[in-house]
Amino acid sequence: MTTRSSRARLVVAANRLPVRWDPDDRRWVSSPGGLVSALAPILRESEGVWIGWNGTAGGEAERLEVDGIDNLVVPLDEQEIEDHYDGFCNGTIWPLYHDAIRPPEFHRHWWRSHVAVNQRFADSVAEVASEKDIVWIHDYQLQLVPAMVREHLPRARIGFFLHIPFPPPEIFERIPWRRQILQGLLGADYLGFQTRRAALNFAAAAREFAGATGPASSLRHDDREIRAEPVPIAIDTAHYATTAADPEVRKLGADLRRDLGDPETIVLGVDRLDYTKGIDLRLRALEQVLDTHPQFLGKVSFVQIAVPSREDVDEYQEIRRQVEEMVGRVNGRFAEAGWIPVHYVYRSVPFEELIGAYSTADVMLVTPLRDGMNLVAKEYVATRLEDTGVLVLSEFAGAAEQLQEALIVNPYDLDALSDALARAVTMPPDEQRERMRRLRRKVARWDVHKWAQHNLDAIASRRES
Repeated sequence: MTTRSSRARLVVAANRLPVRWDPDDRRWVSSPGGLVSALAPILRESEGVWIGWNGTAGGEAERLEVDGIDNLVVPLDEQEIEDHYDGFCNGTIWPLYHDAIRPPEFHRHWWRSHVAVNQRFADSVAEVASEKDIVWIHDYQLQLVPAMVREHLPRARIGFFLHIPFPPPEIFERIPWRRQILQGLLGADYLGFQTRRAALNFAAAAREFAGATGPASSLRHDDREIRAEPVPIAIDTAHYATTAADPEVRKLGADLRRDLGDPETIVLGVDRLDYTKGIDLRLRALEQVLDTHPQFLGKVSFVQIAVPSREDVDEYQEIRRQVEEMVGRVNGRFAEAGWIPVHYVYRSVPFEELIGAYSTADVMLVTPLRDGMNLVAKEYVATRLEDTGVLVLSEFAGAAEQLQEALIVNPYDLDALSDALARAVTMPPDEQRERMRRLRRKVARWDVHKWAQHNLDAIASRRES
């Protein structure tokens, strides 16, 4: 029997643990990230536990204490990684929840594995939590866990946060296991979503397919009240701003500009290489701008950082091939002696190098076809210490609900995207500063620490039914 503290603790369940194996030091170390930095002090103070997968196949359930945080490993074998994670999570839920931009696949053996893994997570939560603790479950890989934990701990305070979009009911209804997923989520007391639309979509689906009643703010299901609301995730704004002010980081940005030939304007894109990010449409827009604005030739350089993603999947290999062919085509058409329009970086970029790129870029292109939030937009804003720079932002990114001072655009509209890019490149400094000041105030006012505390307070204040 696990010994439990006499006071309420925070128990976090997420697909991945906040740790990684360092092969050089041969030990587990904390992974960087805003969510980890926000929750680490609370976990330490409450003697809480973070439950998740360690990213490798096989192994046993074990406890790891790293930097004062207790981690409980939920093991997955190779078949579960293939069926639950690569299959159901990323072959079914990911495309479905992103407006079915790519057709989702529905396989019963994927679903069975998904249920089994979610049950293992729920059992792990029940092993370490008590009914007085706060249980906070994260993201699309664990949507069945809230109700499964509720079966173990009927009176526990349970929250859930979905980091990706929740689709409209007419898209969600395609999944054969729609009722089971909704019942899983309705096991929570409080559900946070990235946008108002996502929260309303969930509530509509819960009413239509799971028998819930009432508005999103007070859904009723199984004689319980469930609250669903938009609570957009944020970044550690101070950390990004402090890093951007570091002279060594600023030098990295200056070095990038010098390596590009000191162009008048640097346009930047930073994305995982995923079909939801719209990198191909972005390149087509750049091509159109260079066609229609010859005065930009030799003066505007576009840097696209594409972080490798699911390299073993055929569809992602095809995305990479298409993007790289487009890069070659644009460079082949417009390159001049000493200048090429597109610099394509296909690798993960160290944090300081990324902040240096943000700091020196004059225009940031964030143009996903659908995104839960897209923190790149907020990261760029946080690094603009002189209130310069222009953010071009897709209306289909969750961040667009908050960051209205950006140039908001429909990325499917090639003419509109091209016009927005040209406008960004030529925007007067006074307009840049006015827009960026407002954006920076928003990003500073609602940071990841306030976001986390809002969620935890909402879970803790569950009203008794």
